[in-house]
Amino acid sequence: MSELWNYLTNNYQQVLSLLGEHLYLSVLSVLIAIIVGIPLGILISREQRLAKPIIGTTNVIQAVPSLALLGFLIPFIGIGSSPAIVMVVLYSLLPIVKNTYTGLTNIDGDILEAAKGIGLTKSQVMRKVQLPLAFPMIMAGIRISAVTAVGLMTIAAFVGAGGLGYLVFSGVQTVDNNMILAGAIPACILALLIDFIVGKLETSLSYTSKKRTGQATRKIGSKTRKTAIGFAIILIFAVGAFSIFSKAQADEKIVIGSKNFTEQLILGNMVADLIESKTDIEVERKLNLGGSQVAFSALNNGNIDLYVEYTGTGLVNILNEELVSDPDEVYSIVKSKFKEKYGIDLLQPLGFNNTYALAVRQDTAQQYGLETISDLANVSSSLIMGPTIEFPNREDGLIGLAKTYGLNFSEVKAVDGGLRYTALDNHKSDVIDAFSTDGLLEAFNLKVLEDDKGFFPPYYAVPIVNEETLTAHPELKSVINSLAGKLNDEKMRELNYKVDSLKEAPAKVAKEFLEKEGLL
Repeated sequence: MSELWNYLTNNYQQVLSLLGEHLYLSVLSVLIAIIVGIPLGILISREQRLAKPIIGTTNVIQAVPSLALLGFLIPFIGIGSSPAIVMVVLYSLLPIVKNTYTGLTNIDGDILEAAKGIGLTKSQVMRKVQLPLAFPMIMAGIRISAVTAVGLMTIAAFVGAGGLGYLVFSGVQTVDNNMILAGAIPACILALLIDFIVGKLETSLSYTSKKRTGQATRKIGSKTRKTAIGFAIILIFAVGAFSIFSKAQADEKIVIGSKNFTEQLILGNMVADLIESKTDIEVERKLNLGGSQVAFSALNNGNIDLYVEYTGTGLVNILNEELVSDPDEVYSIVKSKFKEKYGIDLLQPLGFNNTYALAVRQDTAQQYGLETISDLANVSSSLIMGPTIEFPNREDGLIGLAKTYGLNFSEVKAVDGGLRYTALDNHKSDVIDAFSTDGLLEAFNLKVLEDDKGFFPPYYAVPIVNEETLTAHPELKSVINSLAGKLNDEKMRELNYKVDSLKEAPAKVAKEFLEKEGLL
């Protein structure tokens, strides 16, 4: 607990900033869901034939995994806050639409007949009778959506939207429980606070048995309208402010991205620091995005301007080319085809080769006499593999590796990032994929198996940049290329170790390296 307290006191500004982002994104998403969901609920209460298809559609959306929905949205609306907001709005619709519909259709028929009998029109019956009586049920749906939105918005960090999920994702990658808790605890408190506020609003505006008079109905109807108007005003203000802010931020700005593991966070900060130091260009950091496809899609769609990729990933995972072992040939193929197909330039390699590797615990290596991947293949049917989520689905990963070596694990349990090291250490798995420069290999004292058949292609780190960005800012090429050859496998492993094991911030480690190399 004292370690968590120390982390919070040392990083309270970052935590508060991310908390503000999280609150803004969550509230805006729920407001949009309210303005879309309540009218839909009213519509299907009047047009019963639309009830099943609309509620069915919201049920189907609710069943789609959140990460899958984000992955689907990225090619259409890019990364950042937009896909995160759309995702949360879609997930928030079901309780609002369904509760509105249920509340309106379960009102006693005698009350509705009495309302018509005194001369109220259809719209007046809805406004003065049905909505006030259904208000508690509607508010219950809003309450569910609001609390759920806070939890869902932690996934926003996956697409660079910020929020408290950034700390959770980063903590998972670096196996830092304090960082995870620093993101998770404020998110829980925020969810409870929003639940309390919405609950109070529900109580203060709800139609009660003690006030079932015409005057009370009018009062509640008036309060309901005022609440709806208030929501609309807040929404318009929030969307307007966000649009103005986004437009202002778009001018003369370079957006640096990275994937979601330690090394990428360090490299992303290095590139950003260099540009800030050597040019007058404003830099925005959208670090800790998802895997290769998320980062590359963001670059290809213009949501970010550059990030550091690996030549082997570009060759096999992005271009879907055959495996090639010669580093220069891989670089040449990726450089020419990225430029031809995507209008993306490869700059000079940074100097280290972060190739894939398979690693096991020392006790597993001793028990089975493991030195090479061929040795592993002989006993793989008795072992569980716990790779990263991407690895089992890549031709340069488990698919091709299994064909080359005849691997046949008893079970493959894919997990995210740093969790694979924790699972291995806790004997929940026996084999993991690793990167040759991972600092956690040393931290967990793992045995790295030799790729004796030379399966894995070279993975030299290389900055990739949109041609349009280089045309607008030609000075970027020389600035970024000043990093070329400055890193080797040993140096990169040491930097990763500082973050993963010594719990230093990636930004701090990156800056200290640049200063040591005389680049700042």
